[in-house]
Amino acid sequence: QVQLVESGGGLVHTGGSLRLSCAGSGRTFGSLAMGWFRQAPGKEREFVTAINWSASMTYYVDSVKGRFTVSRDNAKNSVYLQMNSLKPEDTAVYYCAAGLWYGEERYEFDYWGQGAQVTVSS
Repeated sequence: QVQLVESGGGLVHTGGSLRLSCAGSGRTFGSLAMGWFRQAPGKEREFVTAINWSASMTYYVDSVKGRFTVSRDNAKNSVYLQMNSLKPEDTAVYYCAAGLWYGEERYEFDYWGQGAQVTVSS
């Protein structure tokens, strides 16, 4: 079993930055791919980015490419999402997830965090 806890959400103005962290527990954390998702009010959950177990591969959806950066530190059982140049449309609850990632937007994430609110004011 893997348990995930997000932190680092908050309120920021347009153009600002936030860094989300996801702390994982469990012996298998370092062998799992990690993903970040978000869900805005009234919308479906959206895949944002993924990183493989060794951090040698990453993928971003077009809407965040060039602004968001995913990274991980397996020694700390943690994955991070650095979000720059934030826009009001980035406002959502952000979730980290762990599991299998097959590249691009193909995945099977079995473990999920509780979510962290990110609000970008205009």
